[in-house]
Amino acid sequence: MKKNPSKPPASSDEMRPQYDFGKGVRGKYAQRFREGTNVVVLDPDVAAEFKDSAAVNDALRRFLKARAKG
Repeated sequence: MKKNPSKPPASSDEMRPQYDFGKGVRGKYAQRFREGTNVVVLDPDVAAEFKDSAAVNDALRRFLKARAKG
């Protein structure tokens, strides 16, 4: 692949002009970030058994209910 000699290499410490953060709000999601996250990654074989997160939640609720009874 030939390099284009008319284009200078992009510097890693300079922002491209098309990116404008002038209307950005500092700390907009800071509180959400501080609250943390509750992401759980399922193994592929387990994930294949559920069509969406609602199905996973339903199965876990049933499991917890059955465990509380037993």
